[in-house]
Formats: sequence, C-alpha cells, structure tokens
Amino acid sequence: MPAHHLLADALALARTGVPVLMLRAGKLPLGNCPQCVGNACGGRPNMKSAGPCICPAPCHAWAAATTDPAVLTGPAWAPAWREAHGLAYHPGGAGVTVLDLDTHDAVAWAQATLPATRTVPTTRGQHWIYRGVMPSANSVRPGVDIKSHAAYARWLGPGTGTIARLPASVQALARKEETTPPPPGGRVVSSPTAARWSRSGSGGCRHTDSYLNRGLQHGIAKIRAHRKSGASSQTFGVARFLAAQHSQCPGPCDLDTIARHLMDAAESVGVPADYAARAVTNGFAQAGHTA
Repeated sequence: MPAHHLLADALALARTGVPVLMLRAGKLPLGNCPQCVGNACGGRPNMKSAGPCICPAPCHAWAAATTDPAVLTGPAWAPAWREAHGLAYHPGGAGVTVLDLDTHDAVAWAQATLPATRTVPTTRGQHWIYRGVMPSANSVRPGVDIKSHAAYARWLGPGTGTIARLPASVQALARKEETTPPPPGGRVVSSPTAARWSRSGSGGCRHTDSYLNRGLQHGIAKIRAHRKSGASSQTFGVARFLAAQHSQCPGPCDLDTIARHLMDAAESVGVPADYAARAVTNGFAQAGHTA
C-alpha cells in the first residue's frame, strides 16, 4: 500500500482512539535510532520499565504507538512513512486484547472453546478481538499468542462481528503460559557440552567471542533457573535481549547458533519444542531479527 494511504489510515485510526505505528518490511517495527539503540535512552515512560526517553522518532516498537496527529504527520516520522510496508497498533492502548491464531487448528480450537467476538482474517489464520486489557503472552497454546498490554498487532482491517468482553478463559491462558510443564518422564535434559558461540560462523559481528559467550551463558542460566514456571517467557526475553546486541552489527551474525542453544535450554526445563522455538523466534523478531 502506498505510504500516503498508510498515513491516511493511521490518522483515521488515531481519531478513534487507537494508538498506531508503522511497520517495515517483514511485518516488524522500525529499529531504534542511534540514540535509543539497545535501550541506551532508558526507554519510554510508558514501557514496562518506565524511562525518560523523549525521542521524537518512531522508536521502541509498541511504545511508539500514538494517537497524536501532530506526531504521525511530523518531520520525525516522515522518513519512516516513506519506507513503511504496513500498519500496527497497540491493543492495550486501544482497550482491547487480540488473540492471534496462527494456524487452522488454532482457529478451530477457538471456535469450539471461546465466546464469539470480532474476527479479522490474517495471512495464516485469524485475530480474535476482545474488549479488555491483560498481559501479553506468547505461545499460550500451539499457534496462539495473546497481544494486549506492551505488544503490537498488525492492523488488517476492522474485521466483522461484535466485540465481546474479554473472557476469563483467555486470561487463564496467560497464567498457564507462565507455568512450565514438567520434563517428559520427570527427567531434565541438558546439553553434554557448554553452549558456545564462535565468530567463525559470523561474517560481520562487531563483538568478541568472549563477550557474546558470557551473555549466552548468562541467558541460558536464567532460562534454566525457571524449572517450575515462566521458562517460556524467560526464553523470549533472553532471545530478545541477545538479538538486540546485534542491531548495529554490519552482519551477518551467527544468530542461528544462539537460537539453537536457547531452545535447548528451554527444552531442558520442560518447555515443549514448538513453544521454545516460538519464544525464540518472537524474541528475535521484536529485536528486528529473524530466527
């Protein structure tokens, strides 16, 4: 869609109270500007960890979403609109929760289990939109993410149907995601050797091996510390943090090795393989990389 159409749609959404932002190619938010990269600015005041950032650029993904037409049409956002490939919005800021159903099976499960509500077709499934805000969570079921507070969702149109109140059954999914299932047979699986990252697999990483291996080992330790609950969310956070360290590398960097070790660590404390893979993929995506 041409940039001027995207901006017109953004302004129309903003007038209805929906905080919007643009997306670049790959359905991802724009990367942070040099002053904000790696959260060096401290983050925006409305982020999970409130900070002092007042950068006028469309930085920090969902935290950049706005309803202010002066910001949307201002000079700081103008270059980004010229590169934009789509729109997104902050569901929590709009007072809604989006159930992102990524597969046919996920849609069938929702139709059989959840109260009917407004639905929006997506490339691979549907968005189910409920009235109410809750914490966001990834991989709450196979093919199901929850996007509400501190998350963004692609704007794919208004959808059809009447928006229903957020049901307790959807809120329970997020609580379930924070509980790590026990390992198969009660056995903890661990890699026989320590995880290692090597520059030999990277063509343009600006970091030393020792720096990245320290970060990788620290991240793995954080994941393995969550043996009873929260390992999936911790894997997502570690993946996002480690991938963000490469935002200024000339590339390519060997993130595949990091991804494999993080998934192994998550599986070692009982996270199902598909949940672990999704947590890493989503963490990398929020940092502007693919896994």
